[in-house]
Amino acid sequence: MARPKPLSGLRVLDLTRLLPGPLCAQHLGDLGADVIKIEDRGRGDYVRPALRNLVNRNKRALRLDLKKSEGVELFKRMVRAADVVVEGFRPGVMARLGVGYDALASENARLVYCAITGYGQDGPYRDVPGHDLNYCSLAGIVDETGNPDAPPALSSFLLGDILGGTLTATVGILAAIVDAQRTGKGRFVDVAMADGVLAHNVLALASYNEGATSRGRGRGTHTGGNARYGLYATSDGRFISVAAQEKPFWDALCDIIERPDLKDQHAAVGTPGAPVRLALEAAFARQPFAYWQKRLAASGACAEPVLTLAEALEHPQFVTRGSVMKDDAGAASFAFPVKMSDFTCRVERAAPAPGQDTHEILAEFGLNDDEIARLRERDVV
Repeated sequence: MARPKPLSGLRVLDLTRLLPGPLCAQHLGDLGADVIKIEDRGRGDYVRPALRNLVNRNKRALRLDLKKSEGVELFKRMVRAADVVVEGFRPGVMARLGVGYDALASENARLVYCAITGYGQDGPYRDVPGHDLNYCSLAGIVDETGNPDAPPALSSFLLGDILGGTLTATVGILAAIVDAQRTGKGRFVDVAMADGVLAHNVLALASYNEGATSRGRGRGTHTGGNARYGLYATSDGRFISVAAQEKPFWDALCDIIERPDLKDQHAAVGTPGAPVRLALEAAFARQPFAYWQKRLAASGACAEPVLTLAEALEHPQFVTRGSVMKDDAGAASFAFPVKMSDFTCRVERAAPAPGQDTHEILAEFGLNDDEIARLRERDVV
């Protein structure tokens, strides 16, 4: 008999939209939780379809108008049989609708209620709107991202949304679930995406505590201040990443690029390090990308080709690990990234259309066909 998934038996009510909350709830669904995606009767989750498909699998869908009293009562009925509520509205919105944490905890004392916002439930920025770039800007990350003597650079990876929102919320929810199972009492989990990225900006904080108010763009150990950690162009305009932080890796790299004379320059930084960087630039520029890709494969030098996403999807490391999944139409998605014994990430349900499982879900909560029909007639569901 197959072993149940780690979160089998948990029920999650997901009221979030766009990226951070839906991806958090999808992680819980991948792990076996019964996730019900609840969208309003208006725009619902207005994220673009391709992204909706990637962050809402393994969920069922219900449309519900929480501005109607019948919708509020129905939601409370669902909460009584739920373990987790996740929402991403601005602070105070759920309370004004009559479904804030206090109201729901009175219905279900063991409920874990997670609110994902930009800046949290208190503080002077409580009601300020924001997006990923704003959170990373306030957390001191953007200031140190980019090349020396150039404007800050944008990242293609949404650190604020995914690290600060998705992953921070997932950790908080799982911790609160364990506590609720042990004590019978839930918690309000207040996740601010700005807090989430600030709390993980530890390299910059280490430098600050050592007396540097700012390392400056492109001058930190991991941002270009040392030749052993950087990006180098090949003869055909592509790039190789070098991260030979430890001396044995650096020595291996110097042998591969046929510059053993650079081995004693492992720690060269600043002005003394400039000739080392020029030497690496010249070495990599002598050959095309394919040459270096083959030469560096499993070299032990901590140097890898900078791949496109299309190339990454086909890389044998990710293929072997089952990190990329494809549906019958060939559309790719990413598997849940944690591997564990007796568990395989599978797409049990593709991302649902808004409200597609309404009747099935309401029937599970004890409503009969006539009651569901009346709710439909009144545009509650």
